Amino acid sequence: MAKAKSILKVVLPLLLGVGLVWYSLSKISIPTLVQYFKNADYSWIILGITFGILSHISRAYRWLFMAEPLGFKPKFGNSLMAVYSAYLINFTIPRAGEVARATILKNYEDVPFDKGFGTIVAERIADTLMLLAIITVAFILEFEFIFNFFAEKFNATSLFLGGSVLALGALMLILFIKKSKSKFALKVKGFLFGLLEGALSIFKMKKKWAFIGHTLFIWAMYVLMFYVTTFALPELQNITLTAVLIGFILSSFSIAATNGGIGSFPEAIVIAFSLFGIADDPSRAFGWIVWSTQTLVIIIIGGLSLLYLPIYNRKKTIL
Repeated sequence: MAKAKSILKVVLPLLLGVGLVWYSLSKISIPTLVQYFKNADYSWIILGITFGILSHISRAYRWLFMAEPLGFKPKFGNSLMAVYSAYLINFTIPRAGEVARATILKNYEDVPFDKGFGTIVAERIADTLMLLAIITVAFILEFEFIFNFFAEKFNATSLFLGGSVLALGALMLILFIKKSKSKFALKVKGFLFGLLEGALSIFKMKKKWAFIGHTLFIWAMYVLMFYVTTFALPELQNITLTAVLIGFILSSFSIAATNGGIGSFPEAIVIAFSLFGIADDPSRAFGWIVWSTQTLVIIIIGGLSLLYLPIYNRKKTIL
């Protein structure tokens, strides 16, 4: 049973990704997509790639602050190559990259696997909080747009009833999780306590402000990478900040849906941009341009990292 469950965790995201690639390419002809790639302004795409690389460099450097309290002083080169290797491996097996990254740090920096993996989980908690912050900012900045959008789709009574049902459901869920001893409730409580503990642990670090600064920089680079690439297509020149933020948020979630966002990334962009009346073809083309260029960089640097790691550490005996 456990083996079948493990296989499904690997196979299902791959099948979903392949299915979404087929669906996406069935909605736009290959010649049309190729034409968008040909007509794109690659100066903006290169700038977006640069922002993406800077975010990964910052991520690798940020991890050094987490290793220091554990008594380790890893090389920045190993941390950077571990980050890129992890991203590359995530394209094969979902979330296997985090395990691979901890393994690389164990092999080349003698960081115990459990401690290394724990710091990576703490990093993910910080990143989750940043994504939640971006969602909150988007909601606050564009509350009127979001409210009007739902008001057009549903009447006031429906909105009130729907909001009341959601609020009541949320309250019941909170009470259930608080009092229940079921596996689901315990898992949710464990996740929430872990989220809180991870967030609070950041403020206990010696270089907490440097860590927070790098976290803000990483996510600023993510958003800028997404934003500047919109200038590569003439059809997206006048895109609003709201559309950019909503597109960024949905595409971020899409990466978790399939291996590295394959297939799901462009379709998430289409869903987001369609809310703002942007045509499907340029939206889908933009999604493929961002995903394919960023993925190509990860494949190249990640592949070189895996090859160069043993050479970079050739004087070290691997146990």
